[in-house]
Amino acid sequence: MTYSTLPLSDFGPDGGQCLPQGLRAKVAGSSFYAGMRILPKAEREAMFAIYGFCRIVDDIADDQQAPRDQREAMLAAWRGWIGALYLGGDAGQAGFLAPAIRSFALEEADFLAVIDGMQMDVDADLRWPDFATLDLYCDRVASAVGRLSVNVFGMERGAGVKLAHHLGRALQFTNILRDIDEDAAIGRVYLPREALTQAGITPSTPQALVQDPGVDTAARWLAPRAQMHFIEAGALLASRPKGQLIAPRLMEEAYSRLLTQMMAQGWHAPRRRLRTSKWRLALSALRHLVAG
Repeated sequence: MTYSTLPLSDFGPDGGQCLPQGLRAKVAGSSFYAGMRILPKAEREAMFAIYGFCRIVDDIADDQQAPRDQREAMLAAWRGWIGALYLGGDAGQAGFLAPAIRSFALEEADFLAVIDGMQMDVDADLRWPDFATLDLYCDRVASAVGRLSVNVFGMERGAGVKLAHHLGRALQFTNILRDIDEDAAIGRVYLPREALTQAGITPSTPQALVQDPGVDTAARWLAPRAQMHFIEAGALLASRPKGQLIAPRLMEEAYSRLLTQMMAQGWHAPRRRLRTSKWRLALSALRHLVAG
């Protein structure tokens, strides 16, 4: 759910040349693109490749027109292609990832974790999981992406894994809180069972749940946990660890602001979907570039 909810536009000539042509159009126009295009070319291309991979497997998991067994087979094919990349075999459709893997020592386990997260959505549409299951899901679909990214940013692995843990969960929890209605439309509710219990909600169907007035209370159970992860990520970034960290700083600033706006607006139906501001991202990027 993290990737397919981002807006799309024409990719343009200034990045993503490692991607298949048809995939380039699925990267630009998003808050991700605004944050990553300021990187040096090699790092930018690697990040576009990682994001492209995430978009592909996410689209597989979210394809409501394909039977589950077909989606499972497609994810299994991607596991095989990723494995082949690291064994020197036929990488199939995953070949575009090879330059990034070679240049930045990206770990196979992190790619496979992302696929495992998508598999959770394919096995059975997630509906009010317990918090431990939700946390595992977020580790796979978000923090694993962060673990790939921090290698590209040039961070030391220990600090990078810690940043990926906190920022990945902060971003994913924020996405969940933003996309309650969109997720319910495809049969999913990521708000955890503990939050629903506290709100006095006995879930029946996703469509009925999102109309329950208790959703605001349930969302406010999860929002402080997202805030906590933003605070931890912000503190780590403020310590100025090694690496080219303008991009994660931009994402932390933009999405923590989005969370604050949602908390002020609330989650009572009908909900107005808030978005990150591209001009704010541009101004923040300029500020970070000037500050060095």
